[in-house]
Amino acid sequence: MTVRGVPGISRSCVIRQLPLQGVGAAGFFGAHDLNMESEAPDPTRGGWQVQPGGVFLARPSSQARPDLFFVEYRMKKSIVALAVLGSFASVASAQSSVTLFGVIDVAARYTKANGQTLKSLATDGNTSSRLGVRGEEALGGGLKAGFWLEGAVNADAGTADTSKFWGRRATVSLAGEFGEVRLGRNKSVAQLHIEAFDPTSTTGLGKANQLYSTLGSGVSVARFDNMVSYSLPGNLGGFYGAADVAAGEGNSAGKAFSGRAGYAAGPLHVSAAFLQAGVGTKYKLSSFGGSYDLGVAKPSLTFSTNKFGAAKQTIITAAVTAPLGAGNVWASWTKADANGAAETLKAAYDATHLSAGYIHNLSKRTALYTTVSKIENKGAGKIGVLNTPTVAAGGGSGGFDVGVRHNF
Repeated sequence: MTVRGVPGISRSCVIRQLPLQGVGAAGFFGAHDLNMESEAPDPTRGGWQVQPGGVFLARPSSQARPDLFFVEYRMKKSIVALAVLGSFASVASAQSSVTLFGVIDVAARYTKANGQTLKSLATDGNTSSRLGVRGEEALGGGLKAGFWLEGAVNADAGTADTSKFWGRRATVSLAGEFGEVRLGRNKSVAQLHIEAFDPTSTTGLGKANQLYSTLGSGVSVARFDNMVSYSLPGNLGGFYGAADVAAGEGNSAGKAFSGRAGYAAGPLHVSAAFLQAGVGTKYKLSSFGGSYDLGVAKPSLTFSTNKFGAAKQTIITAAVTAPLGAGNVWASWTKADANGAAETLKAAYDATHLSAGYIHNLSKRTALYTTVSKIENKGAGKIGVLNTPTVAAGGGSGGFDVGVRHNF
């Protein structure tokens, strides 16, 4: 007798038939092929299924009767070894998980300033390109341990951040009914607040925070090294909160703490956040934002203040997103006003930014997009859109791009 349709069984394997105890011996298979390519047994048809210990439970295909037999087989040692390894893998996967993930986002971009144009292929047109690995282990009692390593990828050139390979995030965490604690390099909760009400999530040609300035403090609001963060559990009826603190470890601009509190339930989302960083004269950010999903459109509004010593910049962003076809259309308007002890400050950080775009989803993981953006400066301001030629004092810049984003 031969066996067909069973991957990994040696052609030289030994087959023998054993009738089940208490079952009539009539209906032995005889000298014919046992076809294992059929599906699971059907009461009216022949079939098979795998039983524990590598035994096949089979029924003659020519009879609709309960005559059952065991077909035992002996396999090569290599097949047995693979089966043992597979069983260990199944046990491990039930307790923990590790995921490789990433985003590749590239856009063809055209920008213009001072009569000069620049054509480029740019990464991060809609979402930041990245490569990462994350994992989670269930510890029992509702407690989970996890890790997250994520690095930036310049998809247009195939390079990575050489100064910080896992520059986007490198954390280990512990989560349970008490909430979640993370240790390592991470985004500040103030940055997460700003992203929540920007249609671009502060990425690409139209990002609202292009006008944000830390006023010469040297602080980077987005991420900090050596951070400890805590988030409240997610079962508070829509209310949420988080806080973090970063040890400077010799870097005064890296010494910071921030906090955020908000409410998100149904169509309403409101949030407030603050951040303070530095030693001596400190940089301070405070921000309030909200959005309301009307179904046909979701408007949002954000008001932020940057302070460093006597310098101050206020930024207001009004935005809207709306479903359109297989995607979403969005528009954003941001205005920045600065003042301080020196008039040069106001001249350098006053500007208006107008942008709009459309994202067309080809699938759950792949999308096409386009963005158009324009910035106008006041006084001696030189803020420009991304990948633009040098902007003249008080001048303007603009551009558009078309790109594709794929998540994996």
